[in-house]
Amino acid sequence: MHASELTISSNKADLDMETVYAFLSQETAWAKGMPRETFDRAIGGSLCFGAYSKGKQIAFARLITDQATFAYLCDVFVLPTYRGKGVASALMKHVFASPSLTGLRRIVLVTSDAHHVYKPHGFKELTTPERYMEVHNPDVYKTA
Repeated sequence: MHASELTISSNKADLDMETVYAFLSQETAWAKGMPRETFDRAIGGSLCFGAYSKGKQIAFARLITDQATFAYLCDVFVLPTYRGKGVASALMKHVFASPSLTGLRRIVLVTSDAHHVYKPHGFKELTTPERYMEVHNPDVYKTA
């Protein structure tokens, strides 16, 4: 499989919701244990992209955005057997070429280990991290 063989879509009807939910809620540190209702609400309020190989969903990205000034990129994954083949890069190129994201003033993300994936797409460390604040509840899905 090569990245040129991918189909990428922002049509939510194309998403394999079971694959996306299973991966996020079972395989990621940030969404492990997420209740299905929370997942469904998150998808409903977001701009989502799926990457497909031979009709099978193999990657996903979600953006929380007003589609005018700001976006938060999150829940990006490539299924393990498809990693290292340019899928994430192709997905990011497609995401940032989307008319819904043209002209945004700021796009942010949080990653613990995939900086190398995002830097080629213009991401860099925060210029003024002291300005950023957060309310963070890492155990929210354990109590849900």
